[in-house]
Amino acid sequence: MEFFWNFPFISIILSLLCAVITFLLKGGTAKRLTLGLNLSCIIMSLLTVIRNLTLGEFTYTMGHYTAPWGNEIRAGLIEPLFAMIFSVILMLSIMAIREEKYIEDSKLNLFFVMSDLIQAAILALAYTNDIFTAYVFIEICTIASCGLLMIRDTGKTIIAATRYMIFSLLGSGFFLIGVILLYDITGHLLMPNIKDAVTVLWETGNYRLPLYITVGLMVTGLGIKSGMFPFFFWMPDTYGYASPDASSILSGVVSKIYILLLIKVIYSVIGAEVFFAMGIQYLLLVFGICGMMTGSILAIREKQLDRMIAYSSAAQIGYIYMGIGMGELGIAPAMLHITAHAVAKPLLFVSASRLSAVSGESKRFADLAGSGYRCPVSGACFTIGALSMVGIPGLVGFSSKLYFAEAALEAPMSILAPVLLALAVSTLLNAAYYLRAVICLYSKGSRKIHPDETDKERPMFLISIIAFSAVIFILGIFPGYLMDIIGSGLEIL
Repeated sequence: MEFFWNFPFISIILSLLCAVITFLLKGGTAKRLTLGLNLSCIIMSLLTVIRNLTLGEFTYTMGHYTAPWGNEIRAGLIEPLFAMIFSVILMLSIMAIREEKYIEDSKLNLFFVMSDLIQAAILALAYTNDIFTAYVFIEICTIASCGLLMIRDTGKTIIAATRYMIFSLLGSGFFLIGVILLYDITGHLLMPNIKDAVTVLWETGNYRLPLYITVGLMVTGLGIKSGMFPFFFWMPDTYGYASPDASSILSGVVSKIYILLLIKVIYSVIGAEVFFAMGIQYLLLVFGICGMMTGSILAIREKQLDRMIAYSSAAQIGYIYMGIGMGELGIAPAMLHITAHAVAKPLLFVSASRLSAVSGESKRFADLAGSGYRCPVSGACFTIGALSMVGIPGLVGFSSKLYFAEAALEAPMSILAPVLLALAVSTLLNAAYYLRAVICLYSKGSRKIHPDETDKERPMFLISIIAFSAVIFILGIFPGYLMDIIGSGLEIL
């Protein structure tokens, strides 16, 4: 067995091991260990991508037991690529943490325990070839995410965490019932075996209704957990009341890994031909467009910056589901938009926290006036993230919208018209609330700022937000390289 084959397993086990060790460490040491873990996972994922670009995918059985008892890990191009992307975002989000402000010293190591568990869940969901193992790590990710929310011990965060847990467990329950029904129908838990069995059942016409119910349950479950319309109403309170660090991790990584798992289900479990023959994608198209519009309209009505960003997340998730709803033409643009949103949203949350800090801790637009001058780097980076979400050329948000439009031009008229109209209207709506926010940051404020509120931004924080901004520019100028890898990965997925 090639040495590179060990990297996915090592990265998962290392993340779980670090979660245990971090629990025994103090805050600063725990943070350094977690950042070292993130960097190690990035390097191993990158090496796996490079290896697979030249030598192709690989699959190996854990413990050398064959199906149905064995558990498999699979690495093509999609799996290590997004494992690397999410690990980078997780690392940059942790670098931006202002632990002394939002987290008690006695609880600081617990924050990094939860982030290590999220790292393990991300990698496992990306690499696993077993549908039940995916469910297990969905639950690990859910528990760790709720833990992140409750680290900031206030009444509102407890309520937000409880609401988030209710929605998340509802989604997990739907997904688990779907897995049980799928196992009952096919007799398999390994994804390739399920796909072969489902293909035969679809061709013979057997168990059509149970198949529709199974796929519907799994899609609904992952849709609830990722914030698909109409299930996104947990987002504003969850992202608004959590610490900016937790919000950046949840919005940038956690919600996106569930969508990546959905794409794996479509290609590796159900099979793209069977899934799109069912017609379920048309519901996703409708839900996606509705999410784009509803999230944007609610964002326009908001008077607080963090809740506006949260509603914007619902709108951007709508773009992704619209892409999936376009069929195979829209999957690659949807995955580029996953990346665009995963990079921009943490940047917006953490930079907004600094702008709020120099405005008397207020998040109201009226009090944020002029904060872009008081905190120039955070103001500039927030502007970059906001303009990317609007779709300004040269930024990755524009590239993903352009690929959506190009995919729509190749689609039937029934898809072409609503997609192009939705892109045009939603872009105008995005501009309405994001440009308002940017103008507010650089407008003349009448409020007097206390000298302590203009403290300098920390070097680690600056490195984080500048790195996020650089990625937005790089992917916006050279999106073709990433799209080529995604396209090749989808072909072998």
